[in-house]
Amino acid sequence: MDDIRKTAAERARKMGLSYAGALLPAEAHALMKAGAKLVDVRTQPELLYVGRIPGSIALEWQTYPGNRPNPEFLGELAASASKDDALMFICRSGARSHGAAEAATQAGWRECYNVLEGFEGDKDDQQQRNTVGGWRKAGLPWVQG
Repeated sequence: MDDIRKTAAERARKMGLSYAGALLPAEAHALMKAGAKLVDVRTQPELLYVGRIPGSIALEWQTYPGNRPNPEFLGELAASASKDDALMFICRSGARSHGAAEAATQAGWRECYNVLEGFEGDKDDQQQRNTVGGWRKAGLPWVQG
């Protein structure tokens, strides 16, 4: 697990990130199996209709409807995780989870990671997801609805 953390930290350094590291989905899955907490920051409808990751903590970064910042996010995170826990944040494609990792780091969580590619990955040439990167494309555990 130390190798994964070192690789993630090196990515973060190269990308100029303020938090502990940037993980690929398979690396996040390995750390999750080793005890790190995966925080899924997608909206409740996304979790219900697109799919969710068993064992993850669901905390909306932006509320639905309206995609407004969730003013309770850090409080909800504090109720779900200690500031000593290793936290990995995931969203659809890695953008919202980046913001969540930054906010958690600024609020005092010591080991925060963003899961690059997210749950669905980037859009392909036909502007569809789930074919280029992401948790699902990597064949990692997830459930529908």
